[in-house]
Amino acid sequence: MTDAIVVEGVRKRYGAKAALDGLDLTVGRGTVHGLLGPNGAGKTTAVRVLTTLLRPDEGRARIAGYDVVREARRVRGRIGLLGQHAALDEELGGRQNLEMFGRLHHLGGRHARVRAGELLERFGLADTGRKAVKQYSGGMRRRLDLAASLITDPEVLLLDEPTTGLDPRGRAEVWAAVRSLVGGGTTVLLTTQYLEEADQLADRISVVDRGRAVADGTADQLKERTGGGRIDVVLRDAGQLGAAVALLPLEKSEVSVDADRRLLSAPVADRMAALAGTVRALEAAGIEAEDIALRRPTLDEVFLRLTGREDRTKEAV
Repeated sequence: MTDAIVVEGVRKRYGAKAALDGLDLTVGRGTVHGLLGPNGAGKTTAVRVLTTLLRPDEGRARIAGYDVVREARRVRGRIGLLGQHAALDEELGGRQNLEMFGRLHHLGGRHARVRAGELLERFGLADTGRKAVKQYSGGMRRRLDLAASLITDPEVLLLDEPTTGLDPRGRAEVWAAVRSLVGGGTTVLLTTQYLEEADQLADRISVVDRGRAVADGTADQLKERTGGGRIDVVLRDAGQLGAAVALLPLEKSEVSVDADRRLLSAPVADRMAALAGTVRALEAAGIEAEDIALRRPTLDEVFLRLTGREDRTKEAV
């Protein structure tokens, strides 16, 4: 079975700026693949190339086996796109919007009506079909926008920061809809500024920085690359933090201290050995701990380690 998306050495420049600088990417069929990167990393440019909106300067990209440059029409017939901003008519109802999108895609009146009804039911919007979109909640609008991107039942769906601006409930609604799509066999490429979103949804994640992929793998695999994890120790007396840092078997230069929370935290290579050594050292010194916890690296920490940058806001290109 061929991969749904294959990108090989794609480059795209805007004057002296390289938005993509040899991007490689492979997305398996029927999976969610997360594309993460700091501001200006090239995520949106990659989406524009894959949707045939932008022609690469070098390299090749294929969707469902078709070249995005030489076979652009075939590619467009197999993809759906959900951009950062809703493309809905606020005055029309949900059903009217979907029927309009169906007609724009040359489905014909009857087929467009049938498809609109199917999608409204699928996304839990059947009882809101006649309500004007301006009366929808943020999550409802995004689900309707997602439904519109599926009007032609595409093989591959590209989601460019689909939950930006939504509250937690709205994000959860969109997440549930995406999981349902993938369960039905749709392939999803997801760009997001929310690392939690990629951790929740993506089967694999590519971290992009300065126009190229710097890491690829499952969330667990990427977390393992940053080391064994961290140990967090909360003391009963904040005044003993300095003494605890001095005696614990941890790399002193990497220990962080939060006096307000009575917390010291440090990365560890061997979590169990660090836990045992910390407990012994504290007991021997008579320092009382309220809590000692081991945790794996977060995707935030992976991101910072791989890119060296913290800016995860929307990019300009």
